Amino acid sequence: MEKMNISVYSPKPDEEGYEPVNLEISELDENIISSLKTVEYIFDGEKLSVRSGDNAYISTDENIICRFFESDCEKSTVCAKPHYRWAFIHNTMLKNLKTDIEICGYLLNTSASDYETDKLCGEYGVHYYSENGEYAELVSIRKLSEKLRNEIESQGMTNLLENIEMPLIEVLASMEHYGINVNQEGVKNFGENISQMTEEIKKEIYDEAGHEFNISSPKQLGVVLFEEMGLPALKKTKSGYSTNAEVLEELRNRAPIVENVLKYRQYTKLTSTYVTGLLDKVSQDGRIHTSFRQTETRTGRISSTEPNMQNIPVRTELGSQMRKFFTAGEGKILVDADYSQIELRVMAHLCGDKNMTDAFIYGEDIHTSTAAQVFDMPAIMVTSEMRSAAKAVNFGIIYGIGAYSLSKDIGVSVNQANRYIKDYLAKYPKVNEFMQNTVKNAEETGFVKTMFGRIRRIPEILSSNKNTQAAGKRIAMNTPVQGTAADLIKMAMINVYRRLKAENLNAQLILQVHDELIIESDISCADRCAEILREEMQNVYEMKVPLVVDVNKGKSWYDAKG
Repeated sequence: MEKMNISVYSPKPDEEGYEPVNLEISELDENIISSLKTVEYIFDGEKLSVRSGDNAYISTDENIICRFFESDCEKSTVCAKPHYRWAFIHNTMLKNLKTDIEICGYLLNTSASDYETDKLCGEYGVHYYSENGEYAELVSIRKLSEKLRNEIESQGMTNLLENIEMPLIEVLASMEHYGINVNQEGVKNFGENISQMTEEIKKEIYDEAGHEFNISSPKQLGVVLFEEMGLPALKKTKSGYSTNAEVLEELRNRAPIVENVLKYRQYTKLTSTYVTGLLDKVSQDGRIHTSFRQTETRTGRISSTEPNMQNIPVRTELGSQMRKFFTAGEGKILVDADYSQIELRVMAHLCGDKNMTDAFIYGEDIHTSTAAQVFDMPAIMVTSEMRSAAKAVNFGIIYGIGAYSLSKDIGVSVNQANRYIKDYLAKYPKVNEFMQNTVKNAEETGFVKTMFGRIRRIPEILSSNKNTQAAGKRIAMNTPVQGTAADLIKMAMINVYRRLKAENLNAQLILQVHDELIIESDISCADRCAEILREEMQNVYEMKVPLVVDVNKGKSWYDAKG
């Protein structure tokens, strides 16, 4: 059993090794830059402050800042992604970045709400040099960097830091810099159509209710549904009846008004978030420059904001139409590559179950294969309903799904769902063994790890509250799989980015959404980009089962999705 201390440090009154620092402040110039070896720096987009020993050098001269960024000295800083963005804008490069404090803090504690330098100093027993005034953060970087890197090394995450997270900063900055083109006229027309559909569905709801009311008000909607129309109130809140999505899904076949309310919510969300919201985010260059977050999720997945590209709706036909408005620029085309069932393939690799690995190795449809195993019949006899049930079980098991939730997902009784899960685990015994061992290890150590050493603490699993504890067990089951998939796609992104640069192609990696990467390429090199995506994504790591990638091209994201 692997044991390690992953608790954060408590601040100490007199931090060990504290020495006062009296900085000599002077202007940064070419001669000083050429003499620098190992430095810490802070950059706010205008003013650069560099510390070397007891000297601090400052500059607001863009040429000097460019020279510093592209110099060979070893650099440490607090949050480097905006610096890479600045470098791209000024046609230079940020070279030889050794440490990013924010990234180190995230690796050591994915659950933290922020990774401010003074807060990290307090947590890890490092003196925060507030006595140095405006240079407090600059002076604090060195000791904090040493402490964080030592902790990362002791927890076996040095490779994760140096070969995945640090190189990824540049990749994400590049993606933000280039952005993705938006067909604004198409979005506006789509919005007008949605508005018309919203008005029509609103009238139907009023007709069914017998009067007008505020459909967006849970209180007024609850009165209409449960008091006036007599539908069963499945859940109550402190303020009245619950009308959340789960409740309405339960009632959607009881009365037409419920179906229409669900449609109304879908339409209004599309309008506010993905029509008005999208148009507000388009820059003067006609492109959206979303912000990719590297320190947001607990599993290691990348998230995005302004707008959230990970949440562009695809499950409904209407929502998937939004992809038509993300387009390639003039003379260019989008090349889209998507991992096929990567989390199931990761599970097969991690647990080594023969039935599961054989299905992937021999190119079988995993959901049909699972259905044949669970229902104990030849694959040729598996119906579409059986395959759908097996698909829900396949993905549900990864997330630690229970019989009740599965029964809701596939429309069967709880007993039937429970039997599906038991039959599944009996047919794939190594899956069950892997998940039980993962939970057991998490209960003993308080954390789980991905295949590449990423750590996630799970205090929930040690809770005395049974519901919280159960949630902790589900987290423990899922994180090694989802986190490993996240690591794999990050590695693929880095490799694709480097290949495009190395081959000097007129193409840029511009978007990552879940298990999908998108390149905007000049039409002349699109086929080569497709080859690079396939090669780098499929060969990113040698697995017990093949990684399979679907690659397509198109003028819009919708077309390129295939």
